[in-house]
Amino acid sequence: MERVMKVIQWLATAVLVLAGVMLLVKPMTAHAQTAATAAFVPARFTVVDAGTVGKPDVVLIPGLGSSRAVWDGEAKLLAPNYRLHLMQVDGFAGAPAGVNSTGPILPGIVEELHGYIASAGMHPVVVGHSLGGLLAMMLADKYPGDVRKMVIVDTLPYYAVLFNPAATVDAVKPMAEAMKTQIIATPADQFVAMQKTVVPQLVKDAAGQAVVEAADEASDRTVFAESMYEDLLTDLRVDVSKIQTPTLVLYEYDPTLQQPDAAAYEASVKAGYKAMPNVVLARVDGSRHFIMYDQPAKFDAALEGFLK
Repeated sequence: MERVMKVIQWLATAVLVLAGVMLLVKPMTAHAQTAATAAFVPARFTVVDAGTVGKPDVVLIPGLGSSRAVWDGEAKLLAPNYRLHLMQVDGFAGAPAGVNSTGPILPGIVEELHGYIASAGMHPVVVGHSLGGLLAMMLADKYPGDVRKMVIVDTLPYYAVLFNPAATVDAVKPMAEAMKTQIIATPADQFVAMQKTVVPQLVKDAAGQAVVEAADEASDRTVFAESMYEDLLTDLRVDVSKIQTPTLVLYEYDPTLQQPDAAAYEASVKAGYKAMPNVVLARVDGSRHFIMYDQPAKFDAALEGFLK
């Protein structure tokens, strides 16, 4: 039992580091509109249409537990030259859970993303952070014609290899199930206390830490746990070899971070994307998981440069 508990604790750290547990819902930037542009109305997420109508489309997907506000800085940067579609998954950051209250969740989001893009007649760039990056890759894998370019922010095709290079879905599944059950059952005060340890591994910026710590409390715990579970069991290591979409992968590098080891993480990123044919990897020094908060100038420059 002691060994089982240690593995569950290990999974907790692994999942939360990959998760991008993020912001409470807050008002959008001034240029944002209140309705999606497409006739298709998704049931698993909402979209806010922002930026400039008639400009190239960019879909931005936040990570686990995050609101669309994670992209506020980029929205201000990109709004004059792009039409932005800022997503938020139902059940995250205070949004009602809706149909996401029962799983599976991620495949349904991918199908609805396809429907939203097709209905609007778009051929967008898709930007995804953490879980959002995984969703972007799932979309490009299943519907390659949907995505013109991708920007993947601190996401691996299969995150479990970061902690066990020999990980397989079958091997991870029992522990992922235990993790999901534990997260749902954890008393609120203990869950909040856990964030005091985990959040500093996600973001160095002090202001960012405060909002990240608050984020879990605003998310539906069942949606949060189920999405974590599905993330851990989604293995795209073979699929990336078939994804032809031009892709930029931005990944963190902070040698002061104790877990995961920075050099080992860099090696995992390079190995994970080695088979992807049209990918560029860009390391962002001095950052943890939330690159847009820890190194906003570097992040914005890389993003804008790739879009151009």
